[in-house]
Amino acid sequence: MATERLASSVEETHVGGSARLRPAYGFDDVALVPGALTIDPEDVDLSWQLGPHRFAVPILASAMDGVVDPPFAIALGRLGGLAVLNLDGLQTRYDDPAEPLAAITEAAPERATVLLQELYQPPVRQDLIRRRIQEIKDGGVVAAVSTIPANAAAYGRVAVDAGADIFVVQSTVTSAQHRSRGYSLSLPDFCRWMPVPVVVGNSVAYSAALELMETGIAALLVGVGPGAACTSREVLGVGVPQVTATLDSALARRDYRARTGRYVPIITDGGMRTGGDVCKAFASGADAVMIGSPFAQTAEAPGQGNHWGMATPHASLPRGTRIKVGVNTTLQQLLFGPTSRTDGTQNLMGALRTCMGVCGAADVGEMHAVDMVIAPSIKTEGKLWQIARAF
Repeated sequence: MATERLASSVEETHVGGSARLRPAYGFDDVALVPGALTIDPEDVDLSWQLGPHRFAVPILASAMDGVVDPPFAIALGRLGGLAVLNLDGLQTRYDDPAEPLAAITEAAPERATVLLQELYQPPVRQDLIRRRIQEIKDGGVVAAVSTIPANAAAYGRVAVDAGADIFVVQSTVTSAQHRSRGYSLSLPDFCRWMPVPVVVGNSVAYSAALELMETGIAALLVGVGPGAACTSREVLGVGVPQVTATLDSALARRDYRARTGRYVPIITDGGMRTGGDVCKAFASGADAVMIGSPFAQTAEAPGQGNHWGMATPHASLPRGTRIKVGVNTTLQQLLFGPTSRTDGTQNLMGALRTCMGVCGAADVGEMHAVDMVIAPSIKTEGKLWQIARAF
């Protein structure tokens, strides 16, 4: 198994008693090895399963206000993917979110974060939670919604009663064991009484992944701080590069499945810009990936070419920034092409199909067994003219 081979090759350096220091790898540090067998890209199966729902496209849109609103969720759902609506965002605070979205778009860079903090002060309204979910359901697609752990109990029943099909509990870092004087959330109890699949994240470590799977979650989000608009790694100093984070989580899934017989899908969340990055996430053990900034660049996204993270509006410690990504594609073109771009930022599903064919993986599960090598020169070897052209 690729995850075992790469993980076992990593040496740990012990410093300061029990502290450990070991190498960790991101997408630019590794490469995939072609298989001895190749498959026609048209014959590979990209689908994946989340609870009772099967999706043709293994990509989720991040629960960020510049990315997902009901029309976007409907458009992506009809193409076979899944968009997650942020219940803590503008869509559930304003009857007409277009007005605050326009203000964010027009704000000067030095004013953007302050404005976001102001715009997120009005309280979330339960009637708007119901309205937004109903709008997505009226579009005939699966409705997935997200909230922070502190609000999960309060919004869970409201969302399910409104017709939500998937409920995501998401924070910068999520653990099965959490202490707080402000609220109480028992994940095992929450997963038991919620009648829909509960997806939880984010985590990056083997032990955390294993403990979260023990709570009964339907899927696990992996990734702390890799997103284009996230600054958690700078502000908090925490995070693990996505290849290593996904590998370690996949090892936890393997051990958990061997003991219980239950398979918990892994969703690599953030840090992917190109088709190559997406392919490496699947080879690391992902069943699906969640992306934000690529979707924020589509004509269908509500942010009009602007993107910001869920923690950006935090009142006292913002861990994100508004970035202008521009509008340069459509959902159809981003996922399926056609495209004339040569940098891998469009036709992501075409890239994944071709990569799986070259590596001999007939489905996503077989992609987990593809060989990877540590290859820091993978993007520079023989590319002198391309590098020179970039400058």
